[in-house]
Amino acid sequence: MSRFLIITVVVLVGLLALFLSAMNSSQVEIELAFARLRSPLGVALIVAFTLGLLGGLFWQAKWIAQLLNERGRLRRALRLAESKARRESEAA
Repeated sequence: MSRFLIITVVVLVGLLALFLSAMNSSQVEIELAFARLRSPLGVALIVAFTLGLLGGLFWQAKWIAQLLNERGRLRRALRLAESKARRESEAA
């Protein structure tokens, strides 16, 4: 079910990008620090959106990696505390 949903969303986003590109065909000039580019407005919008999406995904991936690292550290500390409590209860 989730695979079907993902494929449907990807197809819909692709169709939306195609529609956006077709509706905004006027040329725009994009000035970067090192170059000047000419591109259709729709393509420029899609590229900007995609770069923003990838940047957000990268930031989230870094945040998730930090959370997973902390979870592992907490699990190790919990195992150590449980084994210590077990040893103390057996000694008593």
